Amino acid sequence: MYIRGLIFWCLLLQLLVLHLLPRVSAIRKDIGFLRNQLCRTTVQGRYLLSDENGRVCDALSLDPRFRCCPVKGERFPCKGCNLLSRCCNSYEYCVSCCLNPSTTLADEVMKVKIAKTATSGTYPSIFDFCSGRCRHNSGSMVHENAYISEFHHCFSLPSNQSGDDHRQQEARLVGVNVVIGGQGESCDLVCRSKGQSCIVNKLLVLNQCEIIKKYMSCEGGCLASVGSDQPAEVVDDAPKDLNPGTCLYTKPQSMLSCDGSHPHTQRLCPCA
Repeated sequence: MYIRGLIFWCLLLQLLVLHLLPRVSAIRKDIGFLRNQLCRTTVQGRYLLSDENGRVCDALSLDPRFRCCPVKGERFPCKGCNLLSRCCNSYEYCVSCCLNPSTTLADEVMKVKIAKTATSGTYPSIFDFCSGRCRHNSGSMVHENAYISEFHHCFSLPSNQSGDDHRQQEARLVGVNVVIGGQGESCDLVCRSKGQSCIVNKLLVLNQCEIIKKYMSCEGGCLASVGSDQPAEVVDDAPKDLNPGTCLYTKPQSMLSCDGSHPHTQRLCPCA
């Protein structure tokens, strides 16, 4: 009888100890957290890739757990990119540069249509926009079989989808003095004569036929061309093969420059 009572109290004591021990759940509660940390990456390149955090690395450098590029790497690098034209010679660096919040505004990107049809959806994230927009597109091609320039990965907003019409484009010229230069003059020289400086990032706004025609006569029409002296108008006394009276805008926007000039054109210059 005494032994049975002792066994009973021992069992009761064990149950009491087990009850007081902290409970340990066998279910992992952090799986969702880990899953949220997994990085999305581009997979197009043979050697490099860009992750959604805006870092570029090679596939062997990826974190095996979270699939992200090393944190120690530079964030939002724009190697091989022209920030004026927003075009790059590398797909991966195009994506990383595009992801920079100071370069791409989330409010504008989330309104962009994936396709031209009115019923098409919008991009679910900035990474989807950048990784899609930086791929080759018809805007970077000429004659459908050649690139306009080596900077054929572009992340600029499509004007017909962003609502950035010509009135909005002109609004970007507020505070800018648009000046028609003399024959053969560079914009640096034109603006300096006004006591101002050429604003290189505003050349992109002026580099459109509809904008050029508001300031120049363009009696010979408007043509896409290639040159660092553009946007410009060919002077009337220029050789006939240069199309006198014609306004020119340059297709490879990476060539836009304040110091470009040509002996037979007058430049349209943004000064401030």
